[in-house]
Amino acid sequence: MSVGVAVQEWLRQGGFDSVAVRDIDASMPDIDILAWAVREQRLVVTQDKDFGELVFLSGQPHAGVLLLRVEDARSDEKVQIVEALFASYGDQLPGRFSVYQDGRLRIR
Repeated sequence: MSVGVAVQEWLRQGGFDSVAVRDIDASMPDIDILAWAVREQRLVVTQDKDFGELVFLSGQPHAGVLLLRVEDARSDEKVQIVEALFASYGDQLPGRFSVYQDGRLRIR
C-alpha cells in the first residue's frame, strides 16, 4: 500500500499478477498482510519498515519482501526503481527479504 498507485499500475500493466492491499482491506495489519502473502505466495513490495521487524525480530514467515527506502521519491521515480529491480533481480526476490536504499539493493 505504501508504495503508491503508480507502482501498482505499473505492475498490473507489466503483466504481473499483483494485488494491492488497499483493494482488499486498507486497514489490514502488517502481520496479516505477511500471512496472506504467504498463503498466496506473493512478494510484498512496501515502504513500511515494520515488515523488517516482523520478519527479523518476530520471525514471521514470508514469501518475500521488497522494502523500498525511498521516502522522498516521486511516484515516477518509484516506478523506475521497481522496474529496474524487477528487470535485474526479479528472480532473486521471491522468498527473500530485500532492501533498496541509496541506489543499492541488499538481498538476504
